[in-house]
Amino acid sequence: MTQADDFGFGTQIRKSPYFDATVRWGAKGFSVYNHMYIPRDFGDPEQNFWTLVNEAILCDVAVERQVEITGPDAARFVQMLTPRDLSTMAVGQCKYILITNADGGILNDPILLRLAENHFWISLADSDILLWAQGVAVHSGLDVQICEPDVSPLQLQGPKSGLVMQELFGESIMDLKYYWLREVELDGIPLIVSRTGWSSELGYELYLRDGTMGDALWERIMAAGMQFGLKPGHTSSIRRIEGGMLSYHADADIHTNPYELGLDRLVNLDMEADFIGKAALRRIHAEGPARKQVGLVLDCNPLQGPNTTFWPITKGGETIGKVTSAVYSPRLEQNIALAMVTAADALIGTEVEVVTRSGAVSARIVERPFYDPKKKIAAA
Repeated sequence: MTQADDFGFGTQIRKSPYFDATVRWGAKGFSVYNHMYIPRDFGDPEQNFWTLVNEAILCDVAVERQVEITGPDAARFVQMLTPRDLSTMAVGQCKYILITNADGGILNDPILLRLAENHFWISLADSDILLWAQGVAVHSGLDVQICEPDVSPLQLQGPKSGLVMQELFGESIMDLKYYWLREVELDGIPLIVSRTGWSSELGYELYLRDGTMGDALWERIMAAGMQFGLKPGHTSSIRRIEGGMLSYHADADIHTNPYELGLDRLVNLDMEADFIGKAALRRIHAEGPARKQVGLVLDCNPLQGPNTTFWPITKGGETIGKVTSAVYSPRLEQNIALAMVTAADALIGTEVEVVTRSGAVSARIVERPFYDPKKKIAAA
């Protein structure tokens, strides 16, 4: 087996504090995200899915880099970056936000954490928001400091993740509410713990604040979780597509606006505060989006893995959009996909064709999310 210290494309792709541990625990393949390695293969993606939905998995998501914003004007500055109204955001709270450019295009869909009155972390999806934020700050006239701190998140996700957390931190951790955070220590390891994650399951994120302790933290969590069936894993494409969760660069990019994704709740055009893209989003809201995201069920043999290209969608011989994320769900026993189509064609029940690598297959537009046991989408 390739040794951890032999692996790599060179020093320009960074390794996380958990990299060696993930290789020891069976990581067989990596992708690149925010200029870092992320484990994407622990052997069997379907088994990874079942472990996630039945027990718990531990994922190295140190690639979720933090943009730290501090200073007297930190709150005003963060509000400039996002169309979501942050005026009621409390210290200790997290919020899912969009970061938009002047055209209303989405640059990132991160989690925002408020650690103190003038101390924020933007926990990133895959794009260079550190550079964007520093650029915006230059001419903002606001007193802020912006940097990337030594912070590396892990995701502990699945229905038994709460039991693992109790084993690690005691009963009091169960008081942590959805989309809230807490500062804790574990055997002298400094952490921020939040009840968040990218899985559509119960879960937590543990933000390590000292990269030298990555190996110790990984081993400590795995040891505590063994009795509950905890396994090392990777973020599950199957579960996140079932849950209708976005993957940046796949389901959204700089040319996608919030209204195309049905994320109107993350845009407040009426608030007094100004934000980048406000005028453009007002115009798009008034005119209505030209495209809309939909769910699709594809009528073909089970897909052997997620799509690696955008598949054209046709109707009556005309191209009306593209499949952005597709996968076979063993639980639903269906091929499911997120797609972007022209607004006029975004009607539940519409029959279309999808041009996959294996040829054209029939598909129909269905409601999202594909699987939501509580029959509601989290609104944090």
